[in-house]
Amino acid sequence: MDTRRTGGLIRSLREERGLTQLQLAQLVGVGDKAVSKWERGGGCPDVSLLPALAAELGCPVETLLAGSLSPDEAQGGTMKRTAFRICPACGNIITTTGDADVSCCGRKLAPLPVQPADEAHAVQVEDVEGDWYLTFGHPMEKGHHLCLAAVVGYDRLAVEKLYPEQGGEARLPRLPGGVLYTCCTEHGLMRHAAPAASPRRQARTV
Repeated sequence: MDTRRTGGLIRSLREERGLTQLQLAQLVGVGDKAVSKWERGGGCPDVSLLPALAAELGCPVETLLAGSLSPDEAQGGTMKRTAFRICPACGNIITTTGDADVSCCGRKLAPLPVQPADEAHAVQVEDVEGDWYLTFGHPMEKGHHLCLAAVVGYDRLAVEKLYPEQGGEARLPRLPGGVLYTCCTEHGLMRHAAPAASPRRQARTV
């Protein structure tokens, strides 16, 4: 850890959040002189303080250790690059439209790999009042169920979180250029063939 770089980052993030040194110190349980010392590069926060400090400054612990924010210089976010992440600890579903460092419950989350949906994970799709009404025969048990259904369109997305023991159905808006996804707790993220246009309430399997 470079003390000067980390100190400069702490100061920058503290000021962005409108906090004084004293306020930040109180939030993480240290004296204001400690914060002043960090920001001058005279020392680094104790490792035990990093999670709380990172949370108050709104950045991952890794960013504090690196001493810089590292803006995403890769391709800009587009819906075609939508990625899904699910926290194994709390089940939080996070979507991004570009490269991103994402953490939840102290874990760094990698994008879920996508695979084509097989017969066991197929869904029935009906057009109902401008929406896609999905039904599926997949198990919905606590240890094995679909945990999300999502549609990604040209300019927006919609996600419905699914729970064990609920009925095998979901309803999503029918978005232009929409692609359907489901995620199985055992077999991962599935991409479904785009449903073709059909008369109202005519079901098709994807």
